[in-house]
Amino acid sequence: MAEENTSSVREFILTGLTDQPELQMPLFFLFLCFYMATVTGNLGLITLIGLNSHLHIPMYFFLFNLSFIDFSFSTAIVPKMLTSFISEKNFISYAGCMTQLFFFCFFVFSESFILSAMAYDRYVAICKPLVYTVTMSPQVCLLLLLGVYGMGVFGAMAHTGNIVFLTFCGDNLVNHYMCDIIPLLEFSCNSSDVNLLVVFIVVTIGIGVPIVTIFICYGFILSGIFHISSTEGRSKAFSTCSSHILAVSLFFGSGAFMYLKPPSILPLDQGKVSSLFYTIVVPMFNPLIYSLRNKDVKFALKKTLDRIMLS
Repeated sequence: MAEENTSSVREFILTGLTDQPELQMPLFFLFLCFYMATVTGNLGLITLIGLNSHLHIPMYFFLFNLSFIDFSFSTAIVPKMLTSFISEKNFISYAGCMTQLFFFCFFVFSESFILSAMAYDRYVAICKPLVYTVTMSPQVCLLLLLGVYGMGVFGAMAHTGNIVFLTFCGDNLVNHYMCDIIPLLEFSCNSSDVNLLVVFIVVTIGIGVPIVTIFICYGFILSGIFHISSTEGRSKAFSTCSSHILAVSLFFGSGAFMYLKPPSILPLDQGKVSSLFYTIVVPMFNPLIYSLRNKDVKFALKKTLDRIMLS
């Protein structure tokens, strides 16, 4: 009997975002539109950067990877979420749930660290422009990217390993639209303070280290900007960083609100709404933030469209 109740569970039922029938179809079409915008925006940015050689510089190398992460991140979560609006019961297998959790954690950590790598790139560009091409050489960019995805693997393995050995008992209803860490811990019948501590430590590394890196970089950037004599030079430097600052604020703000508060302070239903920001809103807005505020990207888009129309 004990064996039947172990992790045990062969499949879970995800409750979805809401249990109100009148909201199911409107929410389905709303989030379907969000997902289509995310896919179009991120794949469009990836294509633009790939096709235009003047964008083959470190800044856009990292932006290319940010778009890839956002596209993959959204694809790991949203299609399954959409089925919860049109299915009476949204089943996910135990293996499928752990797989979704792994990739969810992988892309969250990767995004955290790619944003910090982008901050370092901006620091070198503004504070050390004369040695920029040497400091941000292709080899250095590749090493930074390996570090980004390496931390993604670390976060995914730590969180998934923390969950996979738990025992799940009782019914198999998970009060969420995805296999997230906190709902699974609450659903487990043998999770302990140690499991919560592991979550807190790993999340603190995943959020704390990049945030400290970003703050240090921007401290030097602000100092460097104030030493620029011309008003035009200062304005250009601020403009270069504004898109990144907005993306950082959206991502880390929503993530910290969700995970760095005890569950007693943040009820799970409120947590579901909060998690919508970094699973759906952030991946959708990042391409807009970096394209609408970026002259190089707008020029590349015009050039590509002209090329298509003339062919």
